[in-house]
Amino acid sequence: MKSSRKIKIMLVEDSLNLRSVLKDYLEMMNYEVMDYGEGESAMKNYQDGCCDLCLLDIGLPKKDGYAIIRELHNITPELPIIFVTAKDTKEDKIKGFKAGCDDYVTKPFSTEELLLRMEAILKRCGKNSRKERFQDDIIIQIGDFTFQYNELRLIYGEEVRILTRKEAKLLKLLYDHKNKVVPRDIITKEIWGDTKAAYGRSMDVFLSKVRKHLQLEESVEETKVEIINVHGTGYLLRIRE
Repeated sequence: MKSSRKIKIMLVEDSLNLRSVLKDYLEMMNYEVMDYGEGESAMKNYQDGCCDLCLLDIGLPKKDGYAIIRELHNITPELPIIFVTAKDTKEDKIKGFKAGCDDYVTKPFSTEELLLRMEAILKRCGKNSRKERFQDDIIIQIGDFTFQYNELRLIYGEEVRILTRKEAKLLKLLYDHKNKVVPRDIITKEIWGDTKAAYGRSMDVFLSKVRKHLQLEESVEETKVEIINVHGTGYLLRIRE
């Protein structure tokens, strides 16, 4: 597998809940995230080249987004910055763009839309987008299985098991957060693109199919891999060494 460094995002947002949701989502999409609850900490830890893009709230404690964007551009003039803010009037947006932001996203917003806006900016800046970085052949060792993500192949010894695209995406999503619970709503957004799209038995059916792909022959006493249903919360891929 070819390797390339992850795109680094600096997230400055004083809402702990929103910051946690965005951090989890972006990390799930293979970005590296540095997150801060206020501007002074962000600037204290900022160094030129430490991130590729900044997501910046305006209404921050101690030091607002306008002050931060000036400081950031004094250090790194070319750093792309997206204001993510509740300030949604025409005048607010004009002020934001005049302050030097590359895009302006108002709350509440869709995480998918924010991601597309980020990728568009990163592409213009010559950075590899998430989609481009995933074009390399991804080969993962999952217990006794070799998982060829792009080829939709799960290999055990000389046996090859072919997955559907959704099954492969689901298995990789669980693997990316192995031994941790992935919430159901995150799974539905990532695999189906809509939290309502996989309601009912759809998700359970796909999980059952992936479980079946990971089953070993009866002669093997204990599998190193299992998918656990954490009731009312989500699913966990447990891998034993």
